[in-house]
Amino acid sequence: MGMSTRNDLRIDRERLWATLMETAQFGATAAGGICRLALTEEDRAVRDWFRAAAEAAGCTVEIDEMGNMFARRPGRDPNRPPIAIGSHLDTQPTGGKFDGILGVLAGLEVIRTLNDHGIETDAPIEVINWTNEEGSRFAPAMLASGGFGGVFDRDYAYARTDRNGVTFGEALEKIGYRGSTRAGDHPLAAHFELHIEQGPVLEAENVAIGVVTGVQAIRWYDVTVTGQENHAGATPMGLRRDALAAAAAVIGAVEGVAREMGGVGTVGVIESHPQSRNVIPGRVFLSIDLRHPEDSRLAAMEARLGEEIAALAKARHVEIAFERIWHSPAVAFDPACIKAVADSATHLGYTHREIVSGPGHDSVYVSRVAPSAMIFIPCAGGLSHNERESITPQQAEAGANVLLHAVLATEARLSRQR
Repeated sequence: MGMSTRNDLRIDRERLWATLMETAQFGATAAGGICRLALTEEDRAVRDWFRAAAEAAGCTVEIDEMGNMFARRPGRDPNRPPIAIGSHLDTQPTGGKFDGILGVLAGLEVIRTLNDHGIETDAPIEVINWTNEEGSRFAPAMLASGGFGGVFDRDYAYARTDRNGVTFGEALEKIGYRGSTRAGDHPLAAHFELHIEQGPVLEAENVAIGVVTGVQAIRWYDVTVTGQENHAGATPMGLRRDALAAAAAVIGAVEGVAREMGGVGTVGVIESHPQSRNVIPGRVFLSIDLRHPEDSRLAAMEARLGEEIAALAKARHVEIAFERIWHSPAVAFDPACIKAVADSATHLGYTHREIVSGPGHDSVYVSRVAPSAMIFIPCAGGLSHNERESITPQQAEAGANVLLHAVLATEARLSRQR
């Protein structure tokens, strides 16, 4: 079939939506979301489903040593690296039905649409499920795409532990998804990722498609505050070494630094010991997430926060260990891939605008080894990492159509350049 037929291609909205709702049953929560942490039994179940669905669509499925899944639709030339569509199927503990999942299932829908219309491509088309994107069970986030991109080695990844002491390697083995292919030994010609915005901009401006030009810089920290446990009734306020009160001051410092310096700061985890009503807390663990679009400004935020934490420790007579555990620099996506997204949105008649991603995504690390770009669609109220995360079938359809045409345009461009 000719290029005119390709230009007229559209995905099947009802089929895509039905697939999203079907996979939402794996780890479904009572509040309508999904709890499908990486490498749990729920994750294994959705992986099994994806493998079967991809094979039914004529794909072969390969698993690498990080558990990344590569579903390949063959092209005329099997020696050419594939045009890839990638995202993730794991969720937060109170995750929604679309974060990451839309990107994988829209990729499956692209494959099904090409099959429906008998479209043959020169290069293979591949759909990828990247392991542990969320970083909720195993920190840091984007662990397996980071392995693919050469940021984390296998031994480092395998040694990451969850809060119960289970290692990433053990969990990968337990669910049967530890492959033998070395992470990264799998060249890609290009990589596209469709995702909900996870922010309010597109909805507020009534724009259908976000053409993502890059991702802001991110740093994660582990903080341990060590004071002294003592009796809550007998210890005067001036003589206390209260770890939790000091931690509260650290949280205030995170918010203050972020507001003052134009970034964002979040404390997402806090654990106090010994958890007794009449004992002054002696030890507190908390996590900190700092982000800024500019690397230099994020470094300045870290330095300022470090100074404030040191001053707090001295003033409150506690010890505070402030350790950076992850740094993802700001990313600029590939200009040709960005253009393919923008041109596809124009061709399809969708309103669109350029946007920088606040959250990190697998494309951050994949972009180190393959030309990459992302497509955003609006989500209701900008709400994500929440069971009430919501999009419409029409929004999913628009994003998947842009994805389809960006992939085909890139495949055709690379074919012409050979």
